[in-house]
Amino acid sequence: MTKKGRSKGIRPLRWLVKHAWHLVLILLLVFLGAVAVHGVVRPWTGIYMITEEQRLGGIERDWVPMEEIAPVMARSAVAAEDANFCLHWGVDMSAIRDAIADGARRGGSTISQQVAKNVYLWHGRSYVRKAFETVLTPLVELFWSKRRILEVYLNVAEFDEGVFGVEAGARHYFGVSAADLTPRQAALLAAILPSPQSRSAAHPGEYTRRRASQIQDGAATIERDGRAACFET
Repeated sequence: MTKKGRSKGIRPLRWLVKHAWHLVLILLLVFLGAVAVHGVVRPWTGIYMITEEQRLGGIERDWVPMEEIAPVMARSAVAAEDANFCLHWGVDMSAIRDAIADGARRGGSTISQQVAKNVYLWHGRSYVRKAFETVLTPLVELFWSKRRILEVYLNVAEFDEGVFGVEAGARHYFGVSAADLTPRQAALLAAILPSPQSRSAAHPGEYTRRRASQIQDGAATIERDGRAACFET
C-alpha cells in the first residue's frame, strides 16, 4: 500500500480526533437545552424505566404535581435520602465523607444527583456514568428550583418492581393517593427507597420499621429547623 493510501485509510480517525471536542460540545448543548426545558416541562421517561417496561411488559406510573403530594411525603424523602437538600448545590461533601467512613454501606448521592441519573443517564456503577452525573447535576441545580427537583425525584423514584413515582407507590402499597399519605405511610415509602425491590412498605421487616421510625422523626425535625423551607415555599 502506498503512503498516500495509508493516509486515506486513517483519515476518518483523524477527523474524529480533530472534531471530538465539537461532538462533546454538541452533546453538552443538547443536555443543556433538555435540562432547561425540563425545569417547567415533564421530563422524558428515563433509560432505566424504559428497560424495566420492556422487561416486565408494563409499569405502574402516574405523574402528579407537588401540590398533589402530601407535604410529609416530601419531608420524609428528604429526611431519608438527603437531609441537607436545602443546604447544598447538588453535592453534599459531608454525606460523602460519612458514606466513606461507613464503609460504603450507605449512599452519598444527593437527591439532585439521583434525579440527574434517573432522568438522563443509566443505572450501574461506572466512571463514565459518574462523570456525566457530575456534569449534569450542577445544571439541574442551576435551572430547576429545589421544589422542582424534589417533585421530579418523587415522580421517577422506584418503589417496587415496575412501580415508579410516589402516586403509584402510594396506591400500590396503601390504596391511597399521594396526597392522602399519613406520616407513617410516607416514612415507610421513604424507608424502602434505597432498595425498593427487596423491601416492602406494606409488609415491612424489622429493619424497615425501625428505619421508618427514624425517618418520621427526621421529617418532623427538618420541618422544625427550617431545612424543608426550600421546597415548601
